[in-house]
Amino acid sequence: MTEQNVENVENAVNFPLIGTKAPEFKINTTQGMINFPEDFKGKWVILFSHPSDFTPVCTTEFMTFASMHDEFNALNTELVGLSIDSIFSHLAWLNAIGNYSWEGIDKPEVKFPLIADLKMEVAKMYGMVQGESDITAVRAVFFIDPEGMIRTILYYPASLGRNFAEIKRILLGLQKSDKDGVALPANWEPGKDVIVPPPGTCPAVKERKELAKGEEYEMKDWYLTFKKDK
Repeated sequence: MTEQNVENVENAVNFPLIGTKAPEFKINTTQGMINFPEDFKGKWVILFSHPSDFTPVCTTEFMTFASMHDEFNALNTELVGLSIDSIFSHLAWLNAIGNYSWEGIDKPEVKFPLIADLKMEVAKMYGMVQGESDITAVRAVFFIDPEGMIRTILYYPASLGRNFAEIKRILLGLQKSDKDGVALPANWEPGKDVIVPPPGTCPAVKERKELAKGEEYEMKDWYLTFKKDK
C-alpha cells in the first residue's frame, strides 16, 4: 500500500446504516470514560455531534438538551454529545452555559457526557465529518436502541439548529412502533391514529376486512388500515 493510500484509509469517513450495530468505542468525556454503546445497554441513546464549543447555535442546542434531560431520562433514554474539542474546552463552555438564560431556559446544568474527540476518531466512524469542514463535525443525531442498533439518523448543517420537538417525536415513535408492532403515518404525534402493518397473503386480506369492521379501525384499502391509539 502506498503512502498516499495509507493516508486515504486513515482519513476515511464511514457512514453507519440504519438497522446496523452502532460502532463501538471507548473515549473520555466530561463525565469520565465511557464504553459505547456497552455502558448504555438496556437504554435508548441519542448520540449527537455539534461543530464546536463556544459557538452560538451550539449553545442554544445544549441549553435545550440540558433543559430536556429529565424528559429523555423518563423515556429510558440517555444523551451523549460530541465535538472535536478538548475536555478543558468542554468544561469551560458547559460552565459558561450554566450562567445563561434563553427562551425560558434558565441557567441549565449539562449533566450528560460530552465526548472530547480531538483525533476525530468517533466523528469519522459515525460520518460526522462531511463536506462543510474537515476539522469540525456537522450536527448529526443517532437514535440507538437498547440492543445497540442504529434506528434513525439525522444530519443538519452547521447553520441550522435542530428541531427538538422532532427529536422527541422520533424517539416516541420508535418506542411506540417497537411496543405495539405498528407503523406511524405522516405527521404522527402521540395519541393520533397508527397504521396496522399490511397483510401479506390473500387469506390475511380477508381477515383484515373483517377486523376493520371494528369501531377502533378505519380501513381505507386492504393495505392501509388505521387504528385508534389507546
